[in-house]
Amino acid sequence: MKQFVLRMASNLSKEAYNILQRTSLDSLYCAKLKLRSPLNILMRDNIVKRNTCLVGDALHPMTPDIGQGGCSASEDSVVLARCIAETFSIKLPTGMLEKLEDEFYNRIKVGLEKYAKERRWRIFNLIVLHIWLVWHKKVMGR
Repeated sequence: MKQFVLRMASNLSKEAYNILQRTSLDSLYCAKLKLRSPLNILMRDNIVKRNTCLVGDALHPMTPDIGQGGCSASEDSVVLARCIAETFSIKLPTGMLEKLEDEFYNRIKVGLEKYAKERRWRIFNLIVLHIWLVWHKKVMGR
């Protein structure tokens, strides 16, 4: 596998090639790119579960050739941070200090749910665009 990667990387800069050459095989991890159905994003509440949410490639995996992976992950991060910050900007009602741990958990949950609601259509559009681009490249033979 390493020889294959090195052959494929022969046109890289000397510095990048040296990094690949020094990388040991046991530090590599290969995972298949999985298709996330855009309808799955719209029809099911699967972006957030309790106090955990999907962001970046876990939410919208795509091949690197369309140049949207890092940008989309950055968008996710900004929206997620804003949604959680908004839930903590609301003052606690009096008498809530004794329930602070539950309140903290609930605020995070509300922030995550808001994030999922805001990102749902954007993620749907990204996945549909990615599927269309992959299909178009295949049809056009590029």
